[in-house]
Amino acid sequence: MISFEEAYNIVISSAKLLNTEEVLLENAVGRVLAADVYSDMDMPPFNRSAMDGYACRRTDLLNELEVIETIAAGEMPSKRVGINQCTKIMTGASIPEGADCVIMVEFTEIIGENKIRFTGKGTADNFAKKGEDIKKNELVVSKGTLLRPQHIALLASVGGHSPLVSKQVRIGVISTGSELVEPTDVPSPAQIRNSNAYQLLSQIKRINANPVYFGIAKDDPVITETIINKALSECDIVILTGGVSMGDFDFVPDILKKNKVNILFEKLNVKPGRPTVFGITESKYVFGLPGNPVSCFIMFEMLVKPLVYEVMGHQFIAPDIYLPLAKDYHRKNADRLTFELVKFSKNGQLDFVEYHGSAHVHAMSNADGIFMMQPELTEIKKGEFLHVRQI
Repeated sequence: MISFEEAYNIVISSAKLLNTEEVLLENAVGRVLAADVYSDMDMPPFNRSAMDGYACRRTDLLNELEVIETIAAGEMPSKRVGINQCTKIMTGASIPEGADCVIMVEFTEIIGENKIRFTGKGTADNFAKKGEDIKKNELVVSKGTLLRPQHIALLASVGGHSPLVSKQVRIGVISTGSELVEPTDVPSPAQIRNSNAYQLLSQIKRINANPVYFGIAKDDPVITETIINKALSECDIVILTGGVSMGDFDFVPDILKKNKVNILFEKLNVKPGRPTVFGITESKYVFGLPGNPVSCFIMFEMLVKPLVYEVMGHQFIAPDIYLPLAKDYHRKNADRLTFELVKFSKNGQLDFVEYHGSAHVHAMSNADGIFMMQPELTEIKKGEFLHVRQI
């Protein structure tokens, strides 16, 4: 039995990068960039007006100004602004030569045909300078970035219309156990509906990986082995739930070993999630997760998700929040690292979720985060600030 930290390091150090592919920009959100992207131009590409107004010389602000031209966005000026001259300009248009500021239209008055006067007391430049945001050939998005909508906007602005990204991870999901039936079925007194598979499929979709469901493997070594081999042949990562503990029908680890999966660990010194298995082949990864839904959910978040991002070239840092505890918390058993479910209250505090064990699906549905409670820690006082991993 090893610590969670050891298990995490084993999982991450086993990662090998996936192949890459180009995708259309509109399909790139949630993908991991596989090559640095550089700007193909200055941004803005010209001195760009920040507002509707008049472009003129600052030294002429106290004088009557002759309007020599009107420039709309998307047009280039054709005349240079000289002494006591100005150009009417729209937001986003190019500043004409000779002008060094834009006066807001609200601070001007028309005093004759093509004549205006500035009525303000002073003005800012009110234009963005060429290359102020980005210089041509400047690095704008780094390899390994998990692309979010704001990155898509940036890629679009520099011509990154077909970014090179890591391929999506294909993840197979297998549930084991003759007691399981699908959600569409009515369980007999000795059966339960299969929630783990659909929970995992949703978690996989949430991180923009590609889930493949291989169904329920009954408690039969031959059937289970056949399904595992099919999943290994088709997927990058295979996740099995159940069949990894110490019961008479928990034969998954033996099947994996028989099929040349090198088991790197089988038990973790954590709660919940102790019977967690991880193994590798030359190019595949296999997780055996506990059959209890809470354990299964947490182990995916803590171990599987970081590996998925790692093989795509992204170093995953879990979103973390730092909030005070709403009331005192005590526990009796403190012999191992415990993943506690917490929820965020409306007043900006944390509450531990009432929890009846790792099969308590309803408790998990009320959780907003996971707190890692260290061994030997038996109580936390109200008001203490805790780092919580958001889920």
